Amino acid sequence: MLRKEIVGEPYVKVQHNQRLQEMTGRSKGSIEFKHQNISAVLDQFDHPWISGYKPRANFQNALIAAIDNHLSADTILMPDRLAVEHQALAEPGVLFFEQPPVMTGANSDRPEPLKRLARKFDPATRDSRNRALGLLGEETIFNFERKRLVDEDRPDLSSQVKWVSQEDGDGAGFDILSFDISGRERMLEVKTTTGSQKTPFYLTENERSLSEERTDAFRIVRLYDFARSPKAFEIEPPLESAVILRATEYRASFS
Repeated sequence: MLRKEIVGEPYVKVQHNQRLQEMTGRSKGSIEFKHQNISAVLDQFDHPWISGYKPRANFQNALIAAIDNHLSADTILMPDRLAVEHQALAEPGVLFFEQPPVMTGANSDRPEPLKRLARKFDPATRDSRNRALGLLGEETIFNFERKRLVDEDRPDLSSQVKWVSQEDGDGAGFDILSFDISGRERMLEVKTTTGSQKTPFYLTENERSLSEERTDAFRIVRLYDFARSPKAFEIEPPLESAVILRATEYRASFS
């Protein structure tokens, strides 16, 4: 059901529930409750869940282990496929922007098995490794910025919008060079996820440094729920006022 929902294929929950009743001997309500438990586990590490089964906690550790086994054998997301499928879902240049989420404290009361599962299927790592997803996100923002400037009667600026990471390669510290209506630069670093609004993401030192050097122009554009219903928000410097930054790795050298 989740695969079908994400790629836009129709399905009937009642039919699926009936098959599970026949297989397991459990009641309709019991099966629905279990699906909500599964959603609750997936939601803990920003994995998409079936929209018709709102997360419901009070799940057992055995369910965590079962989800671990299933994802290890055959990930539900199939991120490369989703990225390709998404191309037919969104109208080019159309995107809803909203306010960024409010920063909250760390969720330290989760059981250890759930913490291990979240580390194993870290959504930030998942998204950063999915180059196809990242490119589609950048393309979405590139098209959006060009259309926005045309709609604002600045076709001259629209024609100057540049997909920097594609034309010049990675390393500039941002992906898209755009402009506001007055012509001031907008250096947009695009971070894309199939997860939720609060899915974590990785930031390079180059990007962080640029955010401090060009506070006037640097912006992180966060695209989320990209496969189903893409939405976005912007994060402005100083980044520490909007997100919790944590060092995650070290560079080892001999000089």
